[in-house]
Amino acid sequence: MKIPSSIWTLLIGIVLTLVSFWYGQNHGLLPAAATDEAVLVDGLFNTMMIVSTGIFLLVEGILIYSAFKYRRRAGDNEDGPPVEGNIPLEILWTAIPAIIVFGISVYSFDVYNEIGGFDPHAIHEAPMNQESMKMPGAALAATLSDTPGSTEPNLNQEKSDQAMQDPATAKVRNADQIPQLRSAPGVGSVAPTIGGSPDRAGKPAELRVNVTGLQYAWIFTYPETGITTGEMHLPIGREVKINMTANDVIHAFWVPEFRLKQDAIPGRQSEIRFTPKKAGDYVLICAELCGPYHGAMRAPVVVETEEAFDKWQQEQLVASKETLNQAIAVNPGDLSPNEFLAHYTKEMGIQPEILHQVHH
Repeated sequence: MKIPSSIWTLLIGIVLTLVSFWYGQNHGLLPAAATDEAVLVDGLFNTMMIVSTGIFLLVEGILIYSAFKYRRRAGDNEDGPPVEGNIPLEILWTAIPAIIVFGISVYSFDVYNEIGGFDPHAIHEAPMNQESMKMPGAALAATLSDTPGSTEPNLNQEKSDQAMQDPATAKVRNADQIPQLRSAPGVGSVAPTIGGSPDRAGKPAELRVNVTGLQYAWIFTYPETGITTGEMHLPIGREVKINMTANDVIHAFWVPEFRLKQDAIPGRQSEIRFTPKKAGDYVLICAELCGPYHGAMRAPVVVETEEAFDKWQQEQLVASKETLNQAIAVNPGDLSPNEFLAHYTKEMGIQPEILHQVHH
């Protein structure tokens, strides 16, 4: 009995759908989701994996089938039929990708909004005006340079002053040496910001941490307790607000398990908010090329229970009675390049003599 082509098409479609959904949910390409925001990002990523897997299998399957079905037979020297096109088919394969792209765009917009990417309070701080709407391209450039003469308050400076009210933060930042640049007039883009989720809009975060990037280390200060440390500890279930800047060049705050990345820019006060949900030891990686030892710019991040976090804070308060350099886990300013890289070169099997030759 010959099975109709429509039945074959239906069966193939069902198999492709099941395989795509299975792989999209079980690809294993992402590390553990350690924040509430990571779950939303993973949902978007999995959806794109489902769609892309289905398209890949369909396209490659048709190519392999066509190459086998319509291969040149032995002794067949005739020309192929003159196929000039198929308008309905061309409309179909144009419309379907357009619908997919539009759907993913709407979904990604919703996810970005849910993790706080669109902060309505930032718009109220610096509303759009007619002047800013008439300068395409110039607005972006203005966010990267100071704009003297503006009558609007320097919101970036205000955020810097607020962070510097913490004595521990003031000791590690050089805000007095780097001017806090103004935003483009009327644009309201003070610095890269991921605010709170819509249900927490306008509410203060439960924990604040000031992060300072410098070549080639991260320094964390806790304004509420005055703790300064070289590793970041966060409690489960409490929303964290990170205020970050850089003392020298652009760095980037990236913890893969958090699914969030934000630039730390000299003269800018970047902010990011998230809620840890899974205990574990993670690594903060600088994701912006910041110099020859960029690859070694990492810091431990510990997500722990509330009880463990409180215990760690008490231990750090005891340690903070010592000098600042003793409180920081590693102070790279006191180390030579050879001393700073000794741990990493040992793991990679590089002899100190070779490193000395590179520097000299």
